[in-house]
Amino acid sequence: MCKTALLFAGQGAQVVGMGRDLAEASPLAKKWFQRANTALGYDLGAICFAGPADDLTKTENAQPGIFLVSWVAFELLRERVPNLRFDATAGLSLGEMTALSIAGALEFEEAVRIVRQRGQYMQEACEATSGGMAAILGLDEASTREVCAAAGVELANLNCPGQMVISGAVENIAQACELAKAKGAKRAVPLPVAGAYHSSLMAGAKPKLQAALAGVKFQPPAVPVISNVTAQPHGTVPEIRQRLVDQVTSSVRWEESVRYLLAQGFTRFIELGPGKALSGFMKRIEPSAQMFNVADRASLEATAKALGN
Repeated sequence: MCKTALLFAGQGAQVVGMGRDLAEASPLAKKWFQRANTALGYDLGAICFAGPADDLTKTENAQPGIFLVSWVAFELLRERVPNLRFDATAGLSLGEMTALSIAGALEFEEAVRIVRQRGQYMQEACEATSGGMAAILGLDEASTREVCAAAGVELANLNCPGQMVISGAVENIAQACELAKAKGAKRAVPLPVAGAYHSSLMAGAKPKLQAALAGVKFQPPAVPVISNVTAQPHGTVPEIRQRLVDQVTSSVRWEESVRYLLAQGFTRFIELGPGKALSGFMKRIEPSAQMFNVADRASLEATAKALGN
């Protein structure tokens, strides 16, 4: 039988208008947006639907916004495909919180609140430091690590073959880009982000997130959820809490996480939420994998039809 994993994107996938056509067409989607607004005490849905872009890209809005649209995409697919079965979940950075929630590790309202807090703590860490990130395209991991060591930056994301993201102080990122180009990188491009995510410059967020997570009621997930930190399934509830704290300053081992799932016999993957970044990574990791996505009404219809409903 085909083994299916659900995948959830992280920050950067946000776009003004995300989720709007789903909410306009579905009472179920509207219900989830209303529940999120009530849980948070402000109209997150309006920011997702209409922006402005400056508000949506703020970390404390982008993270719960992406979580919410991803959750809605899953709920609508489950409505359309009542016999939908999945055997594992995984998410990139913030998407790991979505993956845990979909797997039953925490309730929706609690999840959207803690994701909002996570975003706030990370934004505060960004404002307390002068950090940035850059995408390095066309270098292997060993060469990228050499660049990081020489420039004093850190490897933040290992997304897929030939695509990695580095993180660190702004001036060091500029130096690293030049070093990467000298080593033969096809491109080395600073990213329009608020700070140095998944680096030691985010350390200020960790004690705040740890304190917040201590008050969150977790359950063991119903299916394996792959940790960004270990590229292995999460363990006990205390381990889940610790991994989520560690993740803030650790590398996101996405390619390794996907390869773990492939080695376990997974052949079908469904990306849920805004954008298709994870689908793009999959093409570079394992082109033969069966890949679907749900980001809007059109992709919902196409995926539901492909799954037999």
